Amino acid sequence: MSKGAKAATGAVAVAVILLWLLPLWAAALIIVGVPVVGFLLLDPEQRRRLRGSFHKEIGR
Repeated sequence: MSKGAKAATGAVAVAVILLWLLPLWAAALIIVGVPVVGFLLLDPEQRRRLRGSFHKEIGR
């Protein structure tokens, strides 16, 4: 299993647990908020490289 598949599996497991333990709005806030905050904490050069890697994966 690749690193990406492991991360995706873990993220789904955490999301299911959060949805079970917390109200829907709180779980949704955490599920959406954590990646957004992580992206915003990157410096501009890291964001540019990350966006560039997304474009390479989808064939642009």
